[in-house]
Amino acid sequence: MKKINILFVCLGNICRSPMAEYLMRDKIQKAGLADFIATDSAGTSGENDGDDMHCGTADILDRLKIKSNDFTSRKVRANDWQKFDYIVAMDNHNLRDLERLFGKHPEKLFQITTLCPDLGYDHIPDPWYTGKFEQTYRLLDQCCDALLEKIRREKRV
Repeated sequence: MKKINILFVCLGNICRSPMAEYLMRDKIQKAGLADFIATDSAGTSGENDGDDMHCGTADILDRLKIKSNDFTSRKVRANDWQKFDYIVAMDNHNLRDLERLFGKHPEKLFQITTLCPDLGYDHIPDPWYTGKFEQTYRLLDQCCDALLEKIRREKRV
């Protein structure tokens, strides 16, 4: 079976998308699916290329005992379209930027909150601006569970 690749995308790739990348990776590992599903993350702006994740995101992952020391931020690349089976945006601005680059393909490119219609949010708020990293974690935790279920259903893993 070909490995399923997921790319999480936010603006700067230092807060939301790395949190989603590593939360999802942990869920995949705990589900025994690490041989079948891989995660990565990127940003639409590129303004933080080469940086570490925000300390607020790192603190959440450390508290959860999720290793993230191999992280380096990067910008979305044109060849990501071929490499990834799912490209998952954190908000509607990120989605629009990605659709400008790749076109509209809702089966592959979508906003993560569409998977959780009862979430109470139509986007993942950016803790860079809100300072609410715990809120971001709680929302992404639910959305990543829903994404894993979607992948299991669609890809039969």
